[in-house]
Amino acid sequence: MNDMITTILNHRSIRQFEDTPLTEEQIKTIVLSAQAASTSSYIQAYSIIGVKDREKKKRLAELAGNQEYVEKNGHFFVFCADLYRHTIIGKEEQKDVIPSIEGTEKFMVGLIDASLAAQNAAIAAESLGLGICYIGGIRNNLEEVKRLLKTPERVIPLFGLAVGYPAKMNDQKPRLPLEHVYHEDEYEQDMGVYLEQLQEYDQIISTYYEQRTGGKRRDRWTEQMALMLEKQNRMYMKEFIQQNKLDLR
Repeated sequence: MNDMITTILNHRSIRQFEDTPLTEEQIKTIVLSAQAASTSSYIQAYSIIGVKDREKKKRLAELAGNQEYVEKNGHFFVFCADLYRHTIIGKEEQKDVIPSIEGTEKFMVGLIDASLAAQNAAIAAESLGLGICYIGGIRNNLEEVKRLLKTPERVIPLFGLAVGYPAKMNDQKPRLPLEHVYHEDEYEQDMGVYLEQLQEYDQIISTYYEQRTGGKRRDRWTEQMALMLEKQNRMYMKEFIQQNKLDLR
């Protein structure tokens, strides 16, 4: 096993960072690593906004549900799906690109490109001895986030990435069993096997929480997921996407 795989397998989310800003060289390295990710048809349908301004970080922390580590970290990156530049390209090249840009396929390309870039950035940061935490909470109020970051039409902030020197290392949460995630040749639909795998994972997670909290929690993963999905969250998203002209068909 090489050092890179060890770094990947050692991942855990960090929620307490030292008060040490990243250097310009570290930021550049992380962004260049993000840009090295694969991109569909070379379209590069994403942008990254680095947030240094303390007041903006504080406001983003509030919008994300008062998550302190959005404000207090070494650097905060916001990954955006971005088809704005492609509308400019269309105008400059005198081509009608709008029907394509407003289709669901290109919207998906923006999401996928941004996610691939972000994961490269995360691995690069962790390989430098830094910690990271993805922040989906910025989608709680995207209108305010867009106003704060001054993003133009056809640019959607998707998630943040808090990066910095870990002040505290959290436990690594066990993932689903490999056999439940990895299917060969066809999707496993034997319900007996499927439920057995979930039940085994529930036991692992329940034990994890029990040990971590000294017996105060014994949550099952399926219990967590059902309770979370029962609550309708960020249901404004489809309308917001359509208003920003990224997915009209």
